[in-house]
Amino acid sequence: MRKFISWRDLVRKRPIRYDWGLCRSKKKTFLIGVCTIMLYIAYRTTNFQISQTEVFHLQVFPLSYTGLKGLPNGIIEDKSDFELKPIWSTSNSKRKANGSSSHNLLAMPVGLKQKQNVNTIVQKFLQENFTVILFHYDGKLDGWWDLKWSRKAVHIVADNQTKWWFAKRFLHPAAVSLYDYVFLWDEDLGVQHFNPKRYLNIVKEEGLEISQPALDSRSTDIHHRITLRRKRLKFHRRVYDPKGSVKCTRASKGPPCTGFVEGMAPVFSRAAWHCAWHLIQNDLVHGWGMDMKLGYCAQGSRNVGIVDREYVLHQGIQTLGGPSANKVYYLSYNLHYNSHVFICSNAFLRLGELIRELRRQSTSELEIFKQRWEKAVKEDKDWVDPFFRRKQTHK
Repeated sequence: MRKFISWRDLVRKRPIRYDWGLCRSKKKTFLIGVCTIMLYIAYRTTNFQISQTEVFHLQVFPLSYTGLKGLPNGIIEDKSDFELKPIWSTSNSKRKANGSSSHNLLAMPVGLKQKQNVNTIVQKFLQENFTVILFHYDGKLDGWWDLKWSRKAVHIVADNQTKWWFAKRFLHPAAVSLYDYVFLWDEDLGVQHFNPKRYLNIVKEEGLEISQPALDSRSTDIHHRITLRRKRLKFHRRVYDPKGSVKCTRASKGPPCTGFVEGMAPVFSRAAWHCAWHLIQNDLVHGWGMDMKLGYCAQGSRNVGIVDREYVLHQGIQTLGGPSANKVYYLSYNLHYNSHVFICSNAFLRLGELIRELRRQSTSELEIFKQRWEKAVKEDKDWVDPFFRRKQTHK
């Protein structure tokens, strides 16, 4: 028969023998385990608090914050221009604010010695409500205030800098995002046969993202035949010149035979300038070689053209050296250097040295630009050459 143990037997005191050595060993192991668990809990708690603090600081003051989440959507203004705004209210300013503002920009590097020619150019553009920004490379700003339109223009002064240096720093796409077209012209262009409004009408009709006015046949230093005016055409996109130094035939698919404008008088649409600005190398200020690549910012030759009906005269006034750099008459032109250079008796010699140095620098920058382009094309496996792609399509 099974024996049932009563509850009295369970609580009945019985003598217990203790092994004190074994007890001390188990107690030590138990304490170590408890301490380990407590340290782990403390570590996890502290680490969680630190991580939460870091998250809070990143949310409030992120180290690389570039978004606009801190602003309400209705206050965000993502466009800009160079329009001068009145700092006090007048009846004239109110009328101007209510009227249509300029949507095109003329930007030019200028020197005081070319003041009269610049004045002629600017007046033509102001008649069509252009915004004008002048880059003063000789530092002589005070000599311009006698012109009536001068205080309506934006003036930026930096000694001895080139057009592309100014453009890279002061014509950022975000800063000119309100303009439909950007004219980035040299100061030595004759505009007797040029009208900005008629020019833009042609550009818009033909869908030209990058363009330039054709060059009068009387122009000096015509480097590429594609820029020469064709009297019977409204505009043209390419040239056939099998006898020139660069053979341009029907098989030619890229600059300078097609898809090409020169650096003296380019005109960019808003989208094309966004691309061209990124093409300008920050440290290569002369811009040599860029004209051969500008067509890529219009996705091939179809959207690049020379406007024949509105043309200009290139006067060939070299301000930073050029093909005819050793000609004596450059003494009467502006070389972006201080006048004391030409006062001494050996002015001709020093002038030649300056121009030779400028040409060496320009040539060096051209080689660097070519190397960078080739390296970029080689490394970007996803990039497709629009001229080559068009060529393949025609096959």
